Amino acid sequence: MTWPIAFKLLAILVAVTIGYVVGRMRWLGHAQAGSDGDPARVLANAAFYIFVPALLFRTTARLDTSTLPWAFLFAFFVPVLAVVALIYAFERWRRKPGEAVTAPSVKAITAGFGNTLQVGVPVAAGVFGERGLALHIAVVSLHALTLLSLLTSLVELDLARDRHSRTFGATLRQTVRNTVIHPVVLPVLAGLAWHLTGWPLPAVLDEVLQSLGTAVVPLCLTLIGMSLAYYGWPKSWHGLSGLVSAKLLLIPAVVFGIGHWVLGLKGLPLAVIVMTAALPTGSNALIFAQRYRTMEAEVTAATVLSTVLYVATAPLWLALLAWVSPW
Repeated sequence: MTWPIAFKLLAILVAVTIGYVVGRMRWLGHAQAGSDGDPARVLANAAFYIFVPALLFRTTARLDTSTLPWAFLFAFFVPVLAVVALIYAFERWRRKPGEAVTAPSVKAITAGFGNTLQVGVPVAAGVFGERGLALHIAVVSLHALTLLSLLTSLVELDLARDRHSRTFGATLRQTVRNTVIHPVVLPVLAGLAWHLTGWPLPAVLDEVLQSLGTAVVPLCLTLIGMSLAYYGWPKSWHGLSGLVSAKLLLIPAVVFGIGHWVLGLKGLPLAVIVMTAALPTGSNALIFAQRYRTMEAEVTAATVLSTVLYVATAPLWLALLAWVSPW
């Protein structure tokens, strides 16, 4: 772990701490945690309905699919999506009576959604240089689009089933409607539709979207701290430790195994996808949890804990990669 990367992680923790102080001091209000007037939830809704959609629409509308390294992306997204789906299926199978129907999807996104921007970009640039950063950005361009779309579809399907629709057709229609008309999926579809027209974004619209999208990172970091202040640490760490272990160890191990021994990746491409898979939990997992009012305390704690532990696990993955396939 180089000093610039360590300083970047420290800066992230400082931003989270600022949010915690703001929440602890109740500078934005004294509403009860979990209520509609809870300041942490208000900020999460602002991110979910305004800032994240702007970022997703602009990203997909400007996405140049002709230059993407599809074989490289295949090596990352297929194992990651497969493991996330298996975690979801396992958590759905073991869901206890009385546990929220949305819990399996929230656990899956906590274990699978990495912090590809705040942590991933400086790691890729600092360790792999410009070539590695270019490969990492290719993953980032599709990261939120694929994972959020998959888990939104799964959680909406569970909610539709839970509402006891009379027929499979009614359940399917409700799932599709709630998945498409959604603050995450709808901007993605709209952005892709705009991209297919071949029209450039008007300068004013592009400036507005860029300004709104830029707010996602600082807002989400401070939101993690505020949520920690309002919801506190979880009472049980048993399930939380499993989610953090899956994020920092299981998923990168699967990506490494499939990428190296199945697909034959070596050197820089292998190192980039493994280190991207090994990133700590991203703040979008918390926004997702607050959207469905499920496990906010657990997801907040997992985000903070995985970021701290990443300081120890990242050098281990880098050492393994340098030994097996130097870049």
